[in-house]
Amino acid sequence: MSLLENINKLFDHRVRLGIMSILMVNENVNFKRLKELLEVTDGNLASHIKALEKANYLSVQKSFIDRKPNTQYAATRLGKKEFQKHIDALEEIIKRKN
Repeated sequence: MSLLENINKLFDHRVRLGIMSILMVNENVNFKRLKELLEVTDGNLASHIKALEKANYLSVQKSFIDRKPNTQYAATRLGKKEFQKHIDALEEIIKRKN
């Protein structure tokens, strides 16, 4: 098996890597908190969320709190599995000796 086989191109970008990292350790996180943690703009975050949502790596739940929209994100089972494979592959590359 190739060392790079489990490297997932979707996680190549630091924002998508950050989103998934946050969602792996939190049951769900809202848009505002993700934006604060990652220090990105609304548009930047939204485009990366859309890419992960399209791949079925995260789920979106929209609601209202005190008449204000609140969007929560959570990693799906598939997203967690694929992200873990990606991290495991990176760790394997790091462990390999020349």
